Amino acid sequence: MIFQTLDTKKECVGVYLDGDITYDLDSIDFNRLETTWEYSSFLEDKKIEYANLFCGGMTLQDACPDELKERWEHVLSRLKAFLISFGEAKLNLNEVCFFDLVPERFLKEYCDMKTLITKDVLEKCDKPNNYDFLVDLTKLVSSIESQPLNIDLSCVTNQMTSYRVREFVKKIRSKTQYIKYNVFGTVTGRLTTKKTSFPILTFPKDMRSILKPNNDFFVELDFNAAELRTMLALAGVEQPEIDIHEWNAKNVFGGQLDREEVKKRTFAWLYNPQSQDIALSKKYNRDLVVQKYSTQSQVTTFFDRTIDADPHRALNYIIQSTTSDLFLRRALKIHDMLKDRKSYISCMIHDSLVIDFSMDDKDALMDIIDTFSDTDLGRFKANVSIGDNFGNLEKKELAWKR
Repeated sequence: MIFQTLDTKKECVGVYLDGDITYDLDSIDFNRLETTWEYSSFLEDKKIEYANLFCGGMTLQDACPDELKERWEHVLSRLKAFLISFGEAKLNLNEVCFFDLVPERFLKEYCDMKTLITKDVLEKCDKPNNYDFLVDLTKLVSSIESQPLNIDLSCVTNQMTSYRVREFVKKIRSKTQYIKYNVFGTVTGRLTTKKTSFPILTFPKDMRSILKPNNDFFVELDFNAAELRTMLALAGVEQPEIDIHEWNAKNVFGGQLDREEVKKRTFAWLYNPQSQDIALSKKYNRDLVVQKYSTQSQVTTFFDRTIDADPHRALNYIIQSTTSDLFLRRALKIHDMLKDRKSYISCMIHDSLVIDFSMDDKDALMDIIDTFSDTDLGRFKANVSIGDNFGNLEKKELAWKR
C-alpha cells in the first residue's frame, strides 16, 4: 500500500493514507505500508520501498507524467507561495512542523499528487541493482542532515577588514547550519550538496576553524591516495602498507625521483589516456582495467554501477566511481558502529570521513580505523587526523589492527 509522509523530523511526523492524515503513529499498522515517495527518519527501521530511488533521485517535478503536469503545477505553485510566506515571516522549518502551518485540505491534495506520481514511477522504473545501498546511504545522509553544526564566527571577526572574509561570513549566515547531501548529484556516485546546505564541499581551508565539534574533537579518516589504490586493486596488485607515492618512488621509479615528482607524474599519466609512461604501465595496467569494466559506450564498475562513458572518460569514471562507492560503504559500516554512541559522522568530503567524536567512545576508535581500512578491495592505508576544530586537524600515526 502506498502512503506519504509529512515533514521528516522524528518529533514532527504526519502520515497520509487512504485519503486521510494521521499524526498518531501508534495508530498506524506499518505492516500494511509498502511504498512511499522518499525516506523519512521515522521510517529508519521499517521495511519500506522508496520510489524516488527507483528513478535515480528525480524530483517530483521531473518524475511527474505529462498527463498530471497541469494539476501538479497548480499544487506546486501553492506550495511555493506557502514557503515564500514562511521565509518572509522568518520561520525556520528545521524548528517548526510544516503541516502545522498550512491547511489540511492543501496537504491532502499535495499528498494525493505525490501518490499518483509514486504509482507512475513504480510502473515505469525497475528497482536499481544497488537499491539496498542507496537506501542505507539515504539513511546516513538523513542522519547527518539532522545534526546541527557548531559554527563559531568569533574566530574570524578580527579579519573582517578583508572583503573576502566579509563575503564568506555573509554566505555562511545565509545558509542553513546543516549539511544536506544529494545522493544523486553526480553520475559517478560522488556526493554533492544541495543549494541550501552548509557549503562543506567548498569550505575554504583557511576558514575551517569556525567549525567546531559538538562533542570533544573531530576525527578525520581518509585513504592514502585513494584512487591510485583503487587502480592497483582493480589491476590485481597487492596494496602497499606505506605511503603509495613513496612506494612508487622505490618500486616503480627505482628511487630516481622524489615523492612530489612521482606524485605529479603518476596523476598526469593516470587520467590522460593519451599519456605514455613505460614504468607506470608495468605496475598499473590501465588497459586491463578499462577492458574489464567498460565497453565503447559504458562502464560498469566493481560495484555494479553503470555509467555512460566514451573511451576517453572510461578509466576516470571507473576509478572515481569505484573509489566513491568503496568509501561510502566504509562510511555506512562506521555509521552502524556508532549507533547508540555519542559520536557520530559529522560530514563526508569525497574520500574523507569526519567524525564528531566523544571521549566516551575512545574504546571504539581503533576498531573504527580498522573498519575504515578494511575495504571491499582489500586493506587501504588510512590517514587519521584529530583536532578540536575543523581547521587544526593534525595527522596521527595510529597503526591499524591485524
